[in-house]
Amino acid sequence: MKRLFLLLAAVTFSLASATAQKSSATVASQDNAAASSVVAKKGHFLPTSRRVDRNIDRNKFVYKGEVMLGIAASYGTLDVADSDLMLLVDDINLGLRRTAIMPYVAYAYRDNRSVGLRFGYEMLRGDLGNVALDLGSAADLSFSLADMGLKSENFAWSLFHRNYIGLDRRGIVGAILETELLVKSGTSSMYTGAGDARDYSVSKNFAAKLNFNPGLAVYVFPEVCVTVTVGIGGLSYNNIRQYDAVGVETGRRDHSALKFKPNIANIQIGLVAHLWNKKKN
Repeated sequence: MKRLFLLLAAVTFSLASATAQKSSATVASQDNAAASSVVAKKGHFLPTSRRVDRNIDRNKFVYKGEVMLGIAASYGTLDVADSDLMLLVDDINLGLRRTAIMPYVAYAYRDNRSVGLRFGYEMLRGDLGNVALDLGSAADLSFSLADMGLKSENFAWSLFHRNYIGLDRRGIVGAILETELLVKSGTSSMYTGAGDARDYSVSKNFAAKLNFNPGLAVYVFPEVCVTVTVGIGGLSYNNIRQYDAVGVETGRRDHSALKFKPNIANIQIGLVAHLWNKKKN
């Protein structure tokens, strides 16, 4: 009887030890699974099941290591002779011409990203032969201006950064997102009157601008593309000092603004040569 009691006690102890070991293994397994889950959560902070990869940078338009030499130009005229622009303004004789040319060099520090330097010259010339305003007999207000002219020449320097987005898989058409820091200075001269009664005034101009210029680029040859950019404004500061014919300062104007709107006078068409044959790599 004593032997049977000892045998039952030994079997009971063995079963209890096996159960305890199994429970410890289960707890350790659960702890390891929880730790792995925490590590996984730390590795994937955002859920990947709902993440959408739009592959914006998959289509390469500009390749790392490219050196780009380009030139951008714009030209516009406005001529109105003896026509009615509005119901109240008559006898307009106006001529306005604007020319700008800006060569530049850029370097692609990574795919679809580049930085560059730009130098430019701008000339604006306008002549107002005559303009008349007549509000009628009820308002009893009318006036006219004649023999006025303006000539302005400015030099500009700018540092710019461009992001390119390839719009097709072959890399022929791409969108341009350009940010430009520009400094411009020059002189303007204005005259009024005719003959010996003509008066002149001169002003010195300075401007600093942070511009945003989106656009489009298309390869017309494997290493040459045509670009079109449009200025949509940004942050600007202008300083103008006016002098009379003998050089005495007669006025000064400081102006700063933050505005965003398309500027049709700042549409530039460019031609860019990429000094690297990306098709060989």
